[in-house]
Amino acid sequence: MISFASFHRKPLLPVDDIEEQDDMMDTDSFDGPTTSRLTVPGEYLTSSHSFMRGHGTHLKDDQVIASVTGTIERVNKLVTVRAIRTRYNPEVGDLVVGRITEVQPKRWKVDANSRQDAVLMLSSVNLPGGIQRRKLESDELQMRNFFEEGDLVVAEVQSFFSDGAMSLHTRSLRYGKLRNGQLVRVPPLLVRRLKSHFVTLPCGVDLILALNGYIWVSRHVQEHEQEGEEGFDAEAVYSNRNDDIDNATREAISRVCTIISTFASHWVTFSDTLLLSAYEWTLENAPGSTDLLQVEVANALIEGVLEGTD
Repeated sequence: MISFASFHRKPLLPVDDIEEQDDMMDTDSFDGPTTSRLTVPGEYLTSSHSFMRGHGTHLKDDQVIASVTGTIERVNKLVTVRAIRTRYNPEVGDLVVGRITEVQPKRWKVDANSRQDAVLMLSSVNLPGGIQRRKLESDELQMRNFFEEGDLVVAEVQSFFSDGAMSLHTRSLRYGKLRNGQLVRVPPLLVRRLKSHFVTLPCGVDLILALNGYIWVSRHVQEHEQEGEEGFDAEAVYSNRNDDIDNATREAISRVCTIISTFASHWVTFSDTLLLSAYEWTLENAPGSTDLLQVEVANALIEGVLEGTD
């Protein structure tokens, strides 16, 4: 729960004092295309004569006012406020993790933490054996052998339908059904855009930092195990059974999930380097698997990791 009482509300500035407003917009907290500065509804941001209002703002007496609680983002002269509590806003090329909610003719409905379910077309998945051909009626009859209700999948946003629904695809050996792991849900705002959202930690744990706020933590899979000796292992890709996982890997997965939940509760954004630093910190300062559940240890983790990034 966020308390607005702790935030200092700046007084409204005169509309004609544009130079002073420009100086405020050029401070370190508003430098560059994005910023981590937090604002609350009703707070004055800048003058509409100097900047254009975007989502999460409204105009009042030629002043740009925040209308939601969130972080201020600036791209050139466009000022927006990205709400903290919001659904995922997809973009083409985004990596997402979702859960199959319904099997329909030639398509699957996928819950991707957006305003409406995404769609995964039968023509947008890999066939067993990696064969590139048009999907036949026999393939449609076997759709539940690929994905069924409740399955978790990792996919990429390919396009959008006319109603705004996402169209996903899994035409990659790195995409498809997820097994041997645990799902952690965090606000999408906390997941940074990275060069690669597939992260492997030295503790034998793989991470998928999906931009829709669904983070998948699983045991490490070697590349040759994922692809198979002949280039595509259909049994592993579409299997519904988890592999045997040793206790050390289970404990590592549990530790990483607890770290992610701790970051989310303290509103710390995620990155591969930050998660690696946090994991190393816990090995030294919280060796027990349940130590991070203590509030004092969790606060010390956040302080220690953030101090190391300064």
